[in-house]
Amino acid sequence: MLYYFGNNYSEIGELLNKSVGFGEMLFFVSITVFTIVALWKLFEKAGEPGWTSLVPFLNTYKLYKMAFGSGWWFLLLLIPIADIVIYIMLSVRLARAFGRGGMFALGLVLFQTIFLLILGVNDDRYIGPNGQAA
Repeated sequence: MLYYFGNNYSEIGELLNKSVGFGEMLFFVSITVFTIVALWKLFEKAGEPGWTSLVPFLNTYKLYKMAFGSGWWFLLLLIPIADIVIYIMLSVRLARAFGRGGMFALGLVLFQTIFLLILGVNDDRYIGPNGQAA
């Protein structure tokens, strides 16, 4: 005779949900930290204070200022659909501002944090918006 007093499936499911949730949180926190470090290094290369990478809208303004010459371009991110085009333009111009080409810009579009970190820690110099010395 088989006696069945309940199941542990709900407890196992809860534990699995908690561990997956913790893993997701750890992943996103690590991406955030890597992005802050990458922006800090980029801003220092461009002659800006590194701490501006910690201030939410200021870091976006400074990033657009590095790429376009005017930081107010970031306001175009508020327009739906146009924000995608502006983001791609930012990637192309940011790559150009560090003397990189189109394939690096594609990397910035697809894997932003990784390629920002590469720009921040390698030997490339910031040469100004549109690749022209400031």
